[in-house]
Amino acid sequence: MHPELFRIPFIDYTVHSFGPMTVLGFVAAYFLIMRISRKIAASPEVITNIVLCCLIAGIVGARAFYVIHHYSQFRGEFFSVFATWNGGLEFYGGVIFAAPVVFIYLRRKKLPIRPYLDILAIGLMIGLAFGRVGCFLNGCCFGKPTEFVCKVRFPYRSFAYFSQVNPNFKRNRSEPQLVLPADYCLYIDENGERYPLPLEELDSQQRFDVTKGEYRCLSIHPTQLYSSANAAFLCFILYLFWRRANRKTGGKNRLFAEPGHTFALAFILYGITRFILESLRDDNPFEYAWWALYKGGTVSQNLGIYMIVFGAILMIAFQIYKSKEQNS
Repeated sequence: MHPELFRIPFIDYTVHSFGPMTVLGFVAAYFLIMRISRKIAASPEVITNIVLCCLIAGIVGARAFYVIHHYSQFRGEFFSVFATWNGGLEFYGGVIFAAPVVFIYLRRKKLPIRPYLDILAIGLMIGLAFGRVGCFLNGCCFGKPTEFVCKVRFPYRSFAYFSQVNPNFKRNRSEPQLVLPADYCLYIDENGERYPLPLEELDSQQRFDVTKGEYRCLSIHPTQLYSSANAAFLCFILYLFWRRANRKTGGKNRLFAEPGHTFALAFILYGITRFILESLRDDNPFEYAWWALYKGGTVSQNLGIYMIVFGAILMIAFQIYKSKEQNS
């Protein structure tokens, strides 16, 4: 975890890790999209405009979704809503908001929609791979405690640490995972929420206890890095699928090789993997789960199921209704 990259001297401005990683993801996605868009003879100007539309609409949608999802964190702090450089973006919100913006832009320009959606889906995944590294550096989107070989230990007073020293009734957890003594706390509120003292206010023994001793953060799944690796892998799979769909076949029809199928497959694969990865995370609250017999599903898991269904419907629909570009 390294939430702050560096401070700019004289103006004392801190550059946080999340923002630069998001920018790197955008740049990587842009160059990848530009490269593969040559296959559909897309105009560089059009690609640039589309990617910029995705960036702006995606950030607005991802932030709006996060703020709505975690509304209680922003009560009385209106301007913190705009502090995206501190993290707090939800992928689903970005996709939900950006997709119609891109659709409207392509319709206005009278361009074929499905081929562009295919290459955007591929670029989106590489951008997400970088963005999840930003989550890891920021410390958000953390995983459950584990002794699995792939584990990390976040520092004292990180997001994961605050979660572990407190009960979490929204995740059906009535007891803390790590019992921190009261004299290590700044205060304990009426709900039993513990707020650990800043490290510099602890004595030497206490500092040892919370950094190397019995009260240090429990080791957890590095779910941010799992998600980053997953996004990079999906980018590779989608690219191979897209290459197959665009391969010349001498006029022969192939199953699931229509424009738009790569975009549809992205929904299916991301929905499946996000559902699985969400089961290893320990930050999002349980809200509803129509597919379970108990309150044990997060919003992201439910949206993952909807994405799988939506992607499957698109796959079938695009196979049945041949694109106008291919039939003309």
